[in-house]
Amino acid sequence: MAEFERSLIKDRTRSGLDAARAQGRVGGRPSVMDADKLAAAKARKDKGESVRAIAKALGVSRATLYRALSEAA
Repeated sequence: MAEFERSLIKDRTRSGLDAARAQGRVGGRPSVMDADKLAAAKARKDKGESVRAIAKALGVSRATLYRALSEAA
């Protein structure tokens, strides 16, 4: 009985997520790095500025900056 109830819950959750996605809503945490920040970070990196300084100026962590730069490359 519990397995059946769990199955119903999973089906309802999935259909709700699919309906939200069809309406244009996306779940999850919003990204900190937008296109403007990424462009600024690339320009500063090309000029030779350190990742630490770029991250501090943009208000993001070094890990976030490294991840964004590697995904954009």
